[in-house]
Amino acid sequence: MIHFKGAHFPQEVILVCVRWYVAYPLSYRNIEEMMAERGVIVDHSTLNRWVIEFAPLLEQEFRYRKRLVASSWRMDETYIKVKGQWRYLYRAVDNDGCTVDFLLTAKRDGKAALRFFNKAISSNSEPTKINIDKSGANTAGIDAYNYDEGAYVEIRQCKYLNNIVEQDHRFIKKKVGPTLGFKSFRTAAATIAGIELMHMIRKGQMRKTNGRHQTPAQQFYSLAV
Repeated sequence: MIHFKGAHFPQEVILVCVRWYVAYPLSYRNIEEMMAERGVIVDHSTLNRWVIEFAPLLEQEFRYRKRLVASSWRMDETYIKVKGQWRYLYRAVDNDGCTVDFLLTAKRDGKAALRFFNKAISSNSEPTKINIDKSGANTAGIDAYNYDEGAYVEIRQCKYLNNIVEQDHRFIKKKVGPTLGFKSFRTAAATIAGIELMHMIRKGQMRKTNGRHQTPAQQFYSLAV
């Protein structure tokens, strides 16, 4: 359960604002104005704090309710600007397009790739194969994982198979673009966690509760219960 104790606004207001920000290409000032029209006066800096604090907690709760992914993955990285510098967002989807995992890193090397694979595999079952680009860093990361764990995850490097993850990047970049770059690594990681969470919910990756159908918004809000 996510605790909202000490917050000066009702839980429902906080959740609506966080969802709007991670779900749509809106700025904090856009949401500030939209809430004012509804009689709720909240500063854009407060909205920013809510996203940084609660988005990662909601995404972590989602992991307990996430559907299993397939054993064949497509992995790739895209670029995110943080404090005026390009950082790397590692992402993977399965062969059905379901998000496996994601990780924002400062560097693009074998150690960063290994960190991503360890994170992805720890929260999912070990894949049988991973399709990657021609990056030597990604190959080194998988080789290091196989060596450390005594595993055999097959490496494939078929360019067209990665189209699915490259297309999936667009949904994340569409929301990240209006931010015009993040001011800190922590802010970027927290915000991306919320964006990825909403994207997974929209793709139907959350298990149903008591067999009931819920809208994406209802699924998002249920994570705080």
